[in-house]
Amino acid sequence: MRDAHFIRQNKLTKQWVIFAPSRRRRPTDLRAKPTPVPEQIPPCDPNCPFCPGNEPALGRVVLELPGPPPHGWRTRVIPNRYPAVSPELDPRRYSVGIHLALEGHGRHEVIIESPRHDRDLPEMDPAEVEALIETYHRRHRDLMALDDTILTLTFRNRGPRAGASMAHPHSQTIALAVAPPHVRWREEEAQRYFDEWGRCCMCDVLAFETRTGERIVAENDSFVAFVPFAAEVPCEVWIVPRRHQADFGELVDPEKAPLARILRDVLGRIAERLRRPDYNYVIHSSTQYRAGEPHLHWYIQVLPRLTTRAGLEIGTGIAINPSIPEEDAALLRAVSNLGGAR
Repeated sequence: MRDAHFIRQNKLTKQWVIFAPSRRRRPTDLRAKPTPVPEQIPPCDPNCPFCPGNEPALGRVVLELPGPPPHGWRTRVIPNRYPAVSPELDPRRYSVGIHLALEGHGRHEVIIESPRHDRDLPEMDPAEVEALIETYHRRHRDLMALDDTILTLTFRNRGPRAGASMAHPHSQTIALAVAPPHVRWREEEAQRYFDEWGRCCMCDVLAFETRTGERIVAENDSFVAFVPFAAEVPCEVWIVPRRHQADFGELVDPEKAPLARILRDVLGRIAERLRRPDYNYVIHSSTQYRAGEPHLHWYIQVLPRLTTRAGLEIGTGIAINPSIPEEDAALLRAVSNLGGAR
């Protein structure tokens, strides 16, 4: 199987992935190409609006978690200065001839992850990452409590290949008045699985992965991180709660520190083994009114940016992965001394 091409199906979505290991010789061939970096990134950039001292450029602060001196804060949430959607616009649908449309209603926020300009998430200490998880959780719950919110998505773009336009460590949260079809499809597939088997599909996937162990990257009492069976890109990792939870808002306080540890651990492994590639991660959670559902299960999807979608992927929707999930998991497991998820 190591040299042959093969196809696998994502159990959650029924999407197919083609694995073509002949496109690379070994897992380390997929490491990000070295990019020129400054000899030393400053802890504070006077031209960065997210850095301390530049508060007038921020505008309104939605949420701030306190921190130690000299800055006195750990995270800040602000409205996105260049939002994709706005709460000032009308969420009602209207017709344009045979077409359906609505104004770009919603809320788009930036989460400033640290006062430090040079503090990428794997280098943060556990308390800093715990504050970030707390911030994610609070904003998710607050936005999902609004009547006009159908979906809240929290995500992180790290690096220009992942869509980041600023170097200062930050994430984003967006609340939408619509649910995209692929989100509805994922929820409907989960419901079809539950109707057939009477069980949560992700719970079954998690049980299988922990039983076999060959794709596990890290784990602790509350979370398991593994390379999925049908990973779409090299070294893709899912971080899944052991306890069944449909909505990220159902996360409870004792689970926040373990989530912070395993997220930091996974990103540290990817940074070390793949030369700090650009990446995205997304918190996939249930849409509005789905919290508590027996068939849905939230998770974090981490996607290193090591390959580029081309014609076949665009034309068919089938991803081509030149890497093998079991080898990727072994590659990431081999990293040690990162503070650990355990």
